[in-house]
Amino acid sequence: MGNRGDGLLAQLRRPPGGRDGRIMLLAQFLDRAGTGTWAASSVLYFTFVTRLDARQVGLLLGIAAVAGIAGSPLAGQLAERFPVRRLLIGCHLLRLGTMGLLLACDGFAALLPVMAVTCLAERGAKTLEMLFATRAAGERRSTYQALTRSAANAGYALGAGVAALGLAVGTVGAYQVLVLANALSFAVTAALVWRTREPRSAPGRVAAGAPTPTGPVAAPAPASETAPAPAGPAPRPWRDRGYLRFVLLDIPTNLDDSVLGVGLPLWLVEHTTAPHALVPAFLVLNTVLVVLLQLRLSAKAEGPHRAAGAVGLAGLAMFIGCALVALGTGGGAWSASAALLAAATVVTAAELMRSVSSWELAVSLAPDRSRASYLGVAGMSQSIQKSAGPLLLTGAVMTAGPAGWLTLGTAVAGLSLLQRRSCLRRLAAMRPAEGTATVEVAGGATDPLPATART
Repeated sequence: MGNRGDGLLAQLRRPPGGRDGRIMLLAQFLDRAGTGTWAASSVLYFTFVTRLDARQVGLLLGIAAVAGIAGSPLAGQLAERFPVRRLLIGCHLLRLGTMGLLLACDGFAALLPVMAVTCLAERGAKTLEMLFATRAAGERRSTYQALTRSAANAGYALGAGVAALGLAVGTVGAYQVLVLANALSFAVTAALVWRTREPRSAPGRVAAGAPTPTGPVAAPAPASETAPAPAGPAPRPWRDRGYLRFVLLDIPTNLDDSVLGVGLPLWLVEHTTAPHALVPAFLVLNTVLVVLLQLRLSAKAEGPHRAAGAVGLAGLAMFIGCALVALGTGGGAWSASAALLAAATVVTAAELMRSVSSWELAVSLAPDRSRASYLGVAGMSQSIQKSAGPLLLTGAVMTAGPAGWLTLGTAVAGLSLLQRRSCLRRLAAMRPAEGTATVEVAGGATDPLPATART
């Protein structure tokens, strides 16, 4: 499993997946740098360059986000028929093309399909990255996920800095340069992915005591050491009620993203006397904590059972964060500032635990034969949250005041405990009695399970 005592820099030099893992981490860093540049400037670009009003901007981004929900399951389905690497390159090139078209579009009707396709390709790319890492990193996928989060957040921070320079200039040309910078990141990212090798999917679950391949160049175990492929059609995620329950319950655990990006800033501005200059501190605090702590905390959630336990802790952290907002922001500017910074810290802790546990459980609860399509469905939880989360916070939580925050925290904590229990039950059902066994999944199909599931 590697040395858990290795620091972040050492792990980045020798990541799971070897050379290909290292290239993919660099690719994701550059991708997120471009995305961060666009995310920090997109609203102002639509306002000052394409001359959309606030209602049109909100509608444009909302509809595009809804279109992006389909990206994850579509990418999962395609990954069962085509090489993951080529599909990922295609997603990056598609986004390169839409960014180029963006510069030529003027008006809501022209921008809508461009932004919808951009979001679709973005969500598809993230699902394919997850599948690539799952195959390339093997059993060290939790460590790789932590490295991915650290690299991505560093990329977002760089992108936000680049955007700040362009926004300081404030001309139409400066905004267009920011769009081109985002497009350039996709071109370079596609070139980097081209340098990797297609990761191998496991040829079959390994029987008790058999060696487990953990990298793209690992040789498959001999046929005598692997369980025979189960007969019958491969299980389908849309017919697997247990997995769909996991995905459904994963949506509220992802609300930390909307709380940090939408809830805390708007609450500060509209319901407290805290200085508005504190808003960027939420992003800075979140980025620094993720880069510094994600790798360390990922070791605490290695394996499906630890990951299930981390889900409950993430829910508890969300409850504490929401309670801090509800109970700590009714005083003056100083007390409100302290409460909101403390809430941002605790919600970031929830994000750190949730990100690794969701990743690990999405992989562990999926049968190998249909893992690509299962992970595509799992990726929908983040997409749905990004679409519905801001509406929930602005339309219900903040409208209800402090009681709304307490209700949100209680609901997320309760659903997290339900998610934990549901995952543990499914894992218990998947545990083989001796050696390698099979478990019934969707439609009566069976999936052989690894001996490591007993631990």
